[in-house]
Amino acid sequence: MPKRIFLAGAAGALGRRLVPLLLAEGYQVTGTTRSADKVAMLQRMGVAPAVVDVFEAAALREAVIAASPEIVIHQLTDLPAGINPALKDSVLMDPVLMDEARLRNARLREIGTRHLVDAALAAGASRLIAQSIAFLYAPLRAARPLREEDPLDLAVTGIRAASVKGVTALEESVLKTPGIAGIVLRYGQLYGPGTGVETAGGTAPVHVDAAARAALLAITRGAPGIYNIAEEHGVEHGAVASDKARRELGWDPAFRLA
Repeated sequence: MPKRIFLAGAAGALGRRLVPLLLAEGYQVTGTTRSADKVAMLQRMGVAPAVVDVFEAAALREAVIAASPEIVIHQLTDLPAGINPALKDSVLMDPVLMDEARLRNARLREIGTRHLVDAALAAGASRLIAQSIAFLYAPLRAARPLREEDPLDLAVTGIRAASVKGVTALEESVLKTPGIAGIVLRYGQLYGPGTGVETAGGTAPVHVDAAARAALLAITRGAPGIYNIAEEHGVEHGAVASDKARRELGWDPAFRLA
């Protein structure tokens, strides 16, 4: 079993829930943060900290090579605390600030992911697991939940188009780079500790603990490809099907940390 993990975004809401799961399985975790102020927190969590900005390709490459991971996990976002861009009414936030956050996040998915994939290759990692989102599918005419093979909303305009572009770039980098087995986890709308949203909302929510559990399972299970990770809510507009993750990863959306 691979033992060394490089967790990009270890100090984030999802990263902080994933770390204890990794440590409990015996993995050695190197985790990133952009802020030196968070180094002590990561050390208390049992993580070897790497202070690095994913946009600084050379520094990121050095950090990943130094960690010598078998597996790289991408849980990076660039959103202010308390913002969940999938839920329009989840927080009271200036729409302009929300749009700026979405644009920053799209840039991270496009450029930052490419840098992380290149660094993983340089370090000899065999597998890369990346966070994507399950609420950018194109609308369906038929009354059925959205599946991994359904198209993203490529015809959309405005800020949503930037998000689709960022997600498309992320998924192509992870899935189409020779020499590394890529798994994309399309998370629904996150809720739970650290997300700024305490209860499930929307048509495809997912608790942050269950989302973290999916990343843990993807280390040793599942063929390369895309997996929806969300609670299923019938056939309402925007609902997604997560049966592939249940079947191939053994994922359970009811999972919670003790």
